[in-house]
Amino acid sequence: MKNEAIILLGHGSRVPGAGEAMQKVADRLREKYGYPMVEVCYMSRLGPHFQEVFEKCAAAGATEVIVIPYFLHSGLHIRLDIPKMMQENAEKFPHVKLIFGKNLGYDESLVDLVEKRIVESKESQDVRSLDLPPEGQYPIPPGQCEFVPMPPEEAQKWRRGNKVESGGNKSE
Repeated sequence: MKNEAIILLGHGSRVPGAGEAMQKVADRLREKYGYPMVEVCYMSRLGPHFQEVFEKCAAAGATEVIVIPYFLHSGLHIRLDIPKMMQENAEKFPHVKLIFGKNLGYDESLVDLVEKRIVESKESQDVRSLDLPPEGQYPIPPGQCEFVPMPPEEAQKWRRGNKVESGGNKSE
């Protein structure tokens, strides 16, 4: 008999409480569908992180863990980072089947959700009138950056499927 655990895996944030909506989804999965063990974790920043949550599930007796990446797009995290991280951690618990589930991706229900958000946003204030928190409230750890910009001409090369070597030369 398998003892199943579900892990919702998000990106992570420097902002405390940023993952509250994902935690609500986990709680509702337990309540609405009866999954006994649903946990949330994050790839980076404040955590909890995948390794500790996976270990928690294994220690609680899970023999099968399904990881649902809480991501819309199939970028590098979905294609490489998450499965690699999962493979590295799976070695520690050979008796636990670890499944890399599907990310959120596209679903027709998202169209309805986005339309709902459009309607809700129509009464919102202009962005110029928003009071923003001070930038120092959420500091970036040393050696890291918030965004990795790519000039449009460089991005265009990647969109065409070309790879750019460190010297700036194209290679097909």
